[in-house]
Amino acid sequence: MNLLVFIKQALAALSINKMRAFLTMLGIIIGIAAIVIIIAVGNGAQSLVINQVNSLGSDIIAILPGASDESGAPATALGISVTSLKTTDADAIRKNVQGLAGVAAYVKGVGTITAGNQSVDSNFTGTSADYPQVENITLSQGTFFSAEDDRSLAKVAVLGWGVYQDLFPGRQAVGESIRIKRQSFRVIGVVTERGTEGFQNQDDQVFIPLETAQNIMLGIDYLGFIRAKALPGQDLSIIAEDIRALLRDRHGLTGKQVNDFSVRTITQALDILSTVTDVLKYFLAAISALSLLVGGIGIMNIMLVAVLERTREIGLRKAVGARGYDLRIQFLAETIIITMMGGIIGFILGFVVAYLISVLAHALGYYWEFSVGWSSVALAIVFPLLTGLIFGYYPAQKAASLKPIEALHYE
Repeated sequence: MNLLVFIKQALAALSINKMRAFLTMLGIIIGIAAIVIIIAVGNGAQSLVINQVNSLGSDIIAILPGASDESGAPATALGISVTSLKTTDADAIRKNVQGLAGVAAYVKGVGTITAGNQSVDSNFTGTSADYPQVENITLSQGTFFSAEDDRSLAKVAVLGWGVYQDLFPGRQAVGESIRIKRQSFRVIGVVTERGTEGFQNQDDQVFIPLETAQNIMLGIDYLGFIRAKALPGQDLSIIAEDIRALLRDRHGLTGKQVNDFSVRTITQALDILSTVTDVLKYFLAAISALSLLVGGIGIMNIMLVAVLERTREIGLRKAVGARGYDLRIQFLAETIIITMMGGIIGFILGFVVAYLISVLAHALGYYWEFSVGWSSVALAIVFPLLTGLIFGYYPAQKAASLKPIEALHYE
């Protein structure tokens, strides 16, 4: 008996009870759909993360306080407050490390920004005069503050576009006064609209001189982090190593003493983020695959019931010459058809849901790459096939081993 005949017989047997066949494959449908959705959403989320990190610039080197393993997250990224970086560290990097276009140090705070009868809750960032070069920004009004403004603790401010729109809608802001908490500042510039970069709304910020922020607004003597921008054509790994050596010397670290800072390039950050998102994506997909195990057990139970229901038919077929091999193949064919149809339906369902999620993400303004991937296609074929073979073998073997006389007398 050829394979086509087996398939036709299997389809005829399944068509007798269509609802039971559908309910049997439901576990496979849910399992495959879940795997496809998780992989597609994982790919989309990974593209979103990578795009946001890339928006910071591929030529940026980040220096963060606190030690970390080269493949792990810095301490500050885990919510740990570390005070090992100082303003003098940023000055030393700016002065002694070759190949840099600029070095900006940062501290951050939150407060109510007031102008006349207008107010907004916003972030204020204390930073260096090199900020425009490092972050590659332009100003729509006025100028950025200078290094002299920083040294003299000047109370000047540059507004992000969103804060400017909230406080001075439709008019010039330069020369106006604002209050941050209880301190009065003179507006000297407005940054051109930037949108969201690095998972932060860059327009919801007010920039003030670094030392003004440290000494007057926050009362601290340490930095949140430092960013250095490399000149075109420079090797970021060499510059990063120069910065490590300089900071180790400045912090008195010798031999095998662990760094109390972390130096990362954008490439390293992307590698770490890609590894983390891949692990999470495939871990969740593996958890979802457990539903295939449940579905497989359900299929085996249903096929065992089908063998019992068709015991007399099996006995009759054996009596007229059907071999155990023929019956084994027939029941395996029925199981595999159920699981493969479930896999196809599950893949289509997962594809549609993942596509709708990507459309929604785009509508919300996020960069979201829709990618199901060939791995999902392979899983939608291989998993159902293996499930059908593994969980269909025992019912098929049971049908093949029935004795004709006993089967014909089965009630």
